[in-house]
Amino acid sequence: MEPRISIITLGVGDLARARQFYVEGLGLPVGPGSSEEIVFLPLTGVTLALYPREALAEDATVSAHGSGFRSFTLAHNLRSPAEVDAFMAHALAAGATLVKPAQEVFWGGYSGYFADPDGFLWEVAYNPFFALP
Repeated sequence: MEPRISIITLGVGDLARARQFYVEGLGLPVGPGSSEEIVFLPLTGVTLALYPREALAEDATVSAHGSGFRSFTLAHNLRSPAEVDAFMAHALAAGATLVKPAQEVFWGGYSGYFADPDGFLWEVAYNPFFALP
């Protein structure tokens, strides 16, 4: 197997709201193949997709019901604590909910968490041990 993650799909409650948050709020580009039914957001090395929660659950043949901690987070690493603070402020201004303010953390970096409008957790971090391209 060739190790790869190509697309991370978020099952969202309101596709228009999610698109507005990620595209207009955070400024992510809309990629080819996007439509009224799905939004592709090309990132460096992976694509983030937004798709209605009910339709995604139906496609996977699982229940769409349930809430709480989803047992994963998405991370956006930056090059300095100042960049973390600036991006956190940008996300909050775009409609994110503050979960944990950015701060120095036990592993030697600096990070905080916000939740998108559907409750998906994003860690925004500066990790001096994780080189960015």
